Amino acid sequence: MSCPRTPWRRFAVLAASIAALTAAAAPIDFTVDSPVDGRKFRLADARGRYVALHFLLKTECPYCLRHTRDYAKRSAASDEVAHVFLKPDSADEIKRWAGGLGADAPKGFTVYRDPDAKLADAYGIPGGYAFHGETVHYPALVLLDPAGKEVFRHVGKDNSDRLGTAAFTAKIAEIKATAKSSPKNP
Repeated sequence: MSCPRTPWRRFAVLAASIAALTAAAAPIDFTVDSPVDGRKFRLADARGRYVALHFLLKTECPYCLRHTRDYAKRSAASDEVAHVFLKPDSADEIKRWAGGLGADAPKGFTVYRDPDAKLADAYGIPGGYAFHGETVHYPALVLLDPAGKEVFRHVGKDNSDRLGTAAFTAKIAEIKATAKSSPKNP
């Protein structure tokens, strides 16, 4: 006997289908450029490390600046995770925005460009968030394990809903502990 085709059931099936398609469509490798300092980040070069993809909003957002400063300071003190900050803005907009980080930004900190939020789309970060007269994707953090597989994500409900550094530190410790206690797959 099958379940009735209620609107809720149709929504659940659609959501599961979208999640499966999104997971299958996630890029195996990607390269992003920084218009600020010309550096490149290539996922394949970070194999063996955790990678945190920070999808920032396409706007002048004080929450994005504070969030980015907090994570930039944390990432400068640790090599266990590569933090990759991504903005879908133009190169000139990113340069101006990065200038707003001020002296608090650690030396060597980089903001990368995700043109037209293509990488955000590839990772299934939902769009349609109206902010400062623009429609943008929601703020998000996607954590990849040392093999490049997604192991955690946080998608904010609004511009101030970010995963803080303390919560991130706890989450990565939990993921590492689980990975150590799990039997290795052949």
